[in-house]
Amino acid sequence: MSEARVRPGRFEAFHAMLVSAVREFPALHPGLLDHEVLLAPPDSVLYVSRWRDEKALAAYAGEGWRDQPVVLPGEEEYLAEPLRVRHFTRASLD
Repeated sequence: MSEARVRPGRFEAFHAMLVSAVREFPALHPGLLDHEVLLAPPDSVLYVSRWRDEKALAAYAGEGWRDQPVVLPGEEEYLAEPLRVRHFTRASLD
């Protein structure tokens, strides 16, 4: 997941840009199983994606996928601070 802190007054524009940019990701990145955009107005947006495996994620995000977020073209103009990226693995409920 990546967390964006959005500049004041830019929340709606950033949300629209992000949704437009990631809408086609499942068709473009076969290892992407699921993704969603979560909103916490007035300044926080999470992009959460689930990948088939680490290899598929690395193919999308590059070698630094563990600690370097993927930044979309023009995204910086909306951000109050750099994106934060975190990775989680599924825990068994057994």
